[in-house]
Amino acid sequence: MSKLFGKRSIKAGLPPGTLMHVGAEKVEKVKITVLDYDEQHFEDKETESIDDCAPFRDKPTVTWINIDGIHQMDIIEKMGSCFGVHPLVLEDIVHTGQRPKIEDFGNYIYVVLKMLYRGNDEGEIEAEQVSMILSESFVITFQEKEGDVFDPIRQRIKQNKGRIRKMGADYLAYSLIDAIVDNYFVVLEKFGEHIESLEEELLTEPASRTLPEIHDLKRGALFLRKSVWPLREVISGLERGESSLFKKSTLIYLRDIYDHTIQIIDTIETSRDLLSGMLDTYLSITSNRMNEVMKVLTIIATIFIPLTFIAGIYGMNFKYMPELESRWAYPGVLLVMLAVGIVMLFYFRRKKWL
Repeated sequence: MSKLFGKRSIKAGLPPGTLMHVGAEKVEKVKITVLDYDEQHFEDKETESIDDCAPFRDKPTVTWINIDGIHQMDIIEKMGSCFGVHPLVLEDIVHTGQRPKIEDFGNYIYVVLKMLYRGNDEGEIEAEQVSMILSESFVITFQEKEGDVFDPIRQRIKQNKGRIRKMGADYLAYSLIDAIVDNYFVVLEKFGEHIESLEEELLTEPASRTLPEIHDLKRGALFLRKSVWPLREVISGLERGESSLFKKSTLIYLRDIYDHTIQIIDTIETSRDLLSGMLDTYLSITSNRMNEVMKVLTIIATIFIPLTFIAGIYGMNFKYMPELESRWAYPGVLLVMLAVGIVMLFYFRRKKWL
C-alpha cells in the first residue's frame, strides 16, 4: 500500500521548508552531470560539487543540470542557495511522494512529474519522481536514481540533431516532459498485453492464481491513474502560456503533449473498466462452476431417492413379505431400480437439466 499512500507522518510537526528525505535511498552517491550548449558550442561534464555548476547560471547558453540522488540534504540545500530556489521547493524535491504539479515563481517554474518504468516482477509498475526547475537559460532536474528515459535527448544534443540546439531552455524542458510522457505509452502497452493474456486465460481456463493477478492489475491501474491523472493539469497550466519562460513557438509542442496526456488517461480508464469486467467475469465463472457441480450432485441425489426408498422397503425384513421367498425377487427388484433410474435420466434430459 506504500505505493498508493505515501508516508508523510515522519515530517509531522516540523516547520515548513525543513529538508528531510522521504522515500527509499536508491543510490549511494549523488551524481551531478552538466550539459551546456548552444547552436555552435557543446560541453558535457560530470562533477561532485554544486560550486562547479554556479558559473553556468548566468551564461547565455542553455544549461541542463541533472542530479541523480536526492538523499544528501547538503547538496540540495547548496543548490537551492546557489540558484535561488525557494525552501518549500527544496522540501518538495526531497519528498518523493509528491503528486504531479506545477508552480510558477516568476523567474523560474517548478514542475513535478512521475517517470514510470517496468519493475522486476511481471506486470509490476514502478514510479520515480522527477523534479524540474526551468529558468530563462537553464533547466535543473532531480531524480531518485541513475537511469532514465532522457538518453535520446542527450544524443540529440551531442549530435546536434533536430532543433534542440537552436532553441532555448523552454524547448529543453518540453523535450524532457515529452520523453517522460512518451514512455507512458511503452508502459501502458506492456500493461495492456498483460491484461489481454490474463483475459484470454480467464475465458479459457481460469486458475486459482487468476483472481490475485486481476487484483494486482487493478492496483496497478489505480497506481497509474494516481501518477498520471494530475499530469493533465500540469500540461494544461504550461500550455495556457501564462509564464513568460515558455515562448509561443514552444507552446505548440506543449499542446501535442496535452493531447498525448488525454490519450493516456483514456487508456488507463479503459484498462480499469476491463479489469472490473474481468473481475465480474471471474466471479460469474466461479459461480457457474459451483452451480454445475451442485446440479450434478442434485441430479445424483434425486435419482437415488426412489432407489433408496425401494431398498428401504425391502430392507425392513417383515416375516410376511411374499417377494422375499420368490426366486427372482432380487434380480427383479434390481431391474425395477435400474428402470427407475433410466426413466428419471430420460426425464431430466427432456427437461434439459442435463
